Amino acid sequence: MAKEFKRYMITTALPYANGPVHIGHLAGVYIPADIYVRYLRNRGREVMWVCGSDEHGVPITIKAMQEGVSPQTVVDKYHAIIKDAFARFGISFDIYSRTSNPTHHKTAADFFKHLHDKGVFIEKTSQQYYDEQVEQFLADRYITGTCPHCGNESAYGDQCERCGTSLNATDLVNPRSTLSGAAPVLRDTKHWFLPLDQLQPMLEKWILTEHKEWKTNVYGQCKSWLDQGLQPRAVSRDLNWGVPVPLPNADGKVLYVWFDAPIGYISATKELTPDWEKYWKDDDTRLIHFIGKDNIVFHCIIFPAMLHAHGGYILPDNVPANEFLNLEGDKISTSRNWAVWLHEYLDQFPGKEDVLRYVLTANMPETKDNDFTWKDFQTRNNSELVAILGNFVNRAMVLTHKHFGGIVPPIAQLTDYDQQTLAELPRLKAAIEENMEAFRFREALKEAMNIARLGNKYLTDTEPWKLQATDPQRVGTILHIALQITANIAVLTEPFLPFTAARISQMLNLPNTPWDNAGNANILPQGHTLSPAQLLFEKIDDSTIQAQLDRLQTIKEQNQRLAAKAAPEKPAISFDDFTRMDIRIGTVLEAEQVPKTQKLLKLKVDTGIDIRTLVSGIAEHFTPEELIGKQVPVLANLEPRKIKGIESHGMVLMAEDLTGELRLLQPNATMGSGSTVG
Repeated sequence: MAKEFKRYMITTALPYANGPVHIGHLAGVYIPADIYVRYLRNRGREVMWVCGSDEHGVPITIKAMQEGVSPQTVVDKYHAIIKDAFARFGISFDIYSRTSNPTHHKTAADFFKHLHDKGVFIEKTSQQYYDEQVEQFLADRYITGTCPHCGNESAYGDQCERCGTSLNATDLVNPRSTLSGAAPVLRDTKHWFLPLDQLQPMLEKWILTEHKEWKTNVYGQCKSWLDQGLQPRAVSRDLNWGVPVPLPNADGKVLYVWFDAPIGYISATKELTPDWEKYWKDDDTRLIHFIGKDNIVFHCIIFPAMLHAHGGYILPDNVPANEFLNLEGDKISTSRNWAVWLHEYLDQFPGKEDVLRYVLTANMPETKDNDFTWKDFQTRNNSELVAILGNFVNRAMVLTHKHFGGIVPPIAQLTDYDQQTLAELPRLKAAIEENMEAFRFREALKEAMNIARLGNKYLTDTEPWKLQATDPQRVGTILHIALQITANIAVLTEPFLPFTAARISQMLNLPNTPWDNAGNANILPQGHTLSPAQLLFEKIDDSTIQAQLDRLQTIKEQNQRLAAKAAPEKPAISFDDFTRMDIRIGTVLEAEQVPKTQKLLKLKVDTGIDIRTLVSGIAEHFTPEELIGKQVPVLANLEPRKIKGIESHGMVLMAEDLTGELRLLQPNATMGSGSTVG
């Protein structure tokens, strides 16, 4: 039998304050946590949910260098953007803190000092890359190079973002410093290491034996790490931004961001309540970490090892990590701006917070990577939220106002079909609860939407609009049941669609109803007065979606240009070879497509010495009309050759950009045909 807990401690991965929050963060971490926490609160459970901005680490310092400002300026900027966006989106943290504040610095430093004083750490000198030009040791993200596994030439010193492999900086081929571009050298430096190898037996028993119920992706990744054998891991770095190592003679060294960041959960709880220890040190508390799959090792192995080594802390009971969400078939990337940013969405789609919550939950990457597309966003809004949920609630409300003046009518007599319909309510509620407890939020949402589907089917089958003249009592019974279904929707969809649930409750004039009071037909009493009806959702048109797709296409083209590389240099030629080429300015007089070809244009060009015919394979890049009258460089002394039966005497010289697009080369001012180039 599963243990009954008195309270819940919920944490969510701290977002890096080097950029805004995007839909991948939401679907992977924050929406599932918000659904679960709202569910617990609605059931009357004692729950605390903490989060905050992760404001240390190399990504912050890199962003500061890029923007020419201090790291504090960067974190202040993005902490404000992130916190505001979460609040506007209805993410219901008990506290959203930050790791640059004094409470966190002291908590993290004390935690390190306690482990140090217990003799937990291994202190050793090892070799680390050093940039001689800037005279600085290089943390993992200050080093890029070629991944030894997939050949990605832009892999970082801790991870390859293309193949996902965890790396050490010394694994990289041809490493380069991101600070100067120079090849780094190895130098000795002293650091403190957490002996994960010594803690492995405890972790194996705790994970592999006691938590076989964890999600397969989480359990499997943990087992893989343990099977490989854990190694000591450094918990300090050579940096000037972060929590200073609280020891003498440790100048220029800070706590590794993945050591201090999870301690941020504890420091945030301290900020919120002086009674923080019951949430972290009482066995009657259930600790749950909501994270993405890239953080599994830190929350299932490293942080639990830290807590266990410290002593007195509980360990997480579950870590329901999600996989990744892609965008239009491509991996979401902050550096490439390939994302849907939350704060921009809220500005562009006012009042549609729940639409995004719904779409991201319905497509949540719980067991495998999933894809967000704008077309699916539109379809789910129009075909599900508008046509199913919004349609049912609107019909129930409008018909009641029309036929009963906005008063909940009495039940006259229940038919077998009425009773069958009402019997579905407790079943659907139980199905939602079962899926919630198992962290299956996609399935839970489906069951919640099935309440609206039940209501739509009931109204369609009973057709109350046809009965008012002949059997008003029957109409009253039907609408009473429809309103009870609506009230159940208001209660049971609140964790998923909090803004919508609040509007339904407002229309029903319904006070806060506990979760446990739903699942039946007794929420609204006979004679209860309703508020006016209002539409819950509106259709999203094609032009709105196309604007988003156009924006992404522009970003994709920009990224392609930035990522493109120049072709390698050709073999050297002599100056005499170059002077043998007769390049002169020609004027295009005529241009036409070569019949039965896609790529060839036939050009008539004035070269200054004659008017000649050239055949050029540029028809996929230029129309004939674009070329007539243009002045272009021509290689005039190229040996003639026949192409598709046409003798071509010379070659028009073009530039091919790094994306493969052809560009015309033209003089800055009009020149006489035959002017030489050289």
